[in-house]
Amino acid sequence: MGKLKLKPGVVTGNQLLELFEYCKETKCALPAVNVIGSSSVNAAIRSAREANAPIIIQFSNGGSVFNAGKYLDNTAEKAAIAGGIAGAHHARMIAEAHGVPIILHTDHCAKKLLPWVDGLIEAGEAWYKQTGAPLYSSHMLDLSEESLEENIEISKRYLQRLAKIDMVLEIELGVTGGEEDGVDNTEVDNAKLYTQPEDVLAAYDALTPVGNITVAASFGNTHGVYKPGNVKLRPDILKHSQAKVHADRKTATAKPLNLVFHGGSGSAPEEITEAVSYGVIKFNIDTDTQWAFTDPIKQYMDKHDAYLHSQIGNPDGDDKPNKKYIDPRAWMVLGEKGVIERLKRAFTELNATNQFDF
Repeated sequence: MGKLKLKPGVVTGNQLLELFEYCKETKCALPAVNVIGSSSVNAAIRSAREANAPIIIQFSNGGSVFNAGKYLDNTAEKAAIAGGIAGAHHARMIAEAHGVPIILHTDHCAKKLLPWVDGLIEAGEAWYKQTGAPLYSSHMLDLSEESLEENIEISKRYLQRLAKIDMVLEIELGVTGGEEDGVDNTEVDNAKLYTQPEDVLAAYDALTPVGNITVAASFGNTHGVYKPGNVKLRPDILKHSQAKVHADRKTATAKPLNLVFHGGSGSAPEEITEAVSYGVIKFNIDTDTQWAFTDPIKQYMDKHDAYLHSQIGNPDGDDKPNKKYIDPRAWMVLGEKGVIERLKRAFTELNATNQFDF
């Protein structure tokens, strides 16, 4: 099988579905990076260029607000909507400039945040009317705190709308532990960290006749990074979910589900490889990239501390300027380089490096 050829820019519609199938056949997955502004978007896209693979750029609700400016009023999700739309257009333009295909996605939309996704869908419908393609590739609804029945009912309603503009819906079944972006599941019942294959089948039956979905089935995933042994991953749950849908619904392929690995930071390479072998095509990574951005900046601040206390005056003389040290461009680029290197490692661990042609 030859390498999948993709056009630079945002991957949507049938090409996105083709990409998912190719990932399963090739046993590779793509890193999904939570971004908060132009600097992190630029770093993520550059890492994809160097790995010669597509990347998933995703905005959370908090990331969207930050992109718009924390000082902007977020009543009725105004700031989150504006930041999500602006971020999508920036990512699209930079991806095309680098000659890189990207998937644009939104992350973890709980029930209380649905007005945020409503606003993004409206923008997507307008963009689709203008260009024939959606603004984003996919959106995620995280309704894992609701009953399975309500999760599926709301997801179906949204999928009916997304399907009309060639978008994919990501759903979450079971709960990802830990805390991220203001959602705290640190005290969640342990049983909810492990999705049952029967629940996956129920969602498959209800949603796939309506449109295309990806499934974040929990198998012990936890946001953040913890000491070895504190997180008990069971990737076999993904294997059993694929097998149940395939056996009960006689699907044409043995891996009918496009699966998502949430809470990927800190995972061991062998856990990643096993999950990918079961049909994981998307690997969420956030905490690791946050540290990759912050650590080199911290090192810079420590190294040049004597030059960072004022605009003028340093060990070289009381009248010596510090402009070249205090210029944010001097140290922000170091954070970007840190993110690029961490993501290049992720591409390798996900078996995605050099698997594509663009």
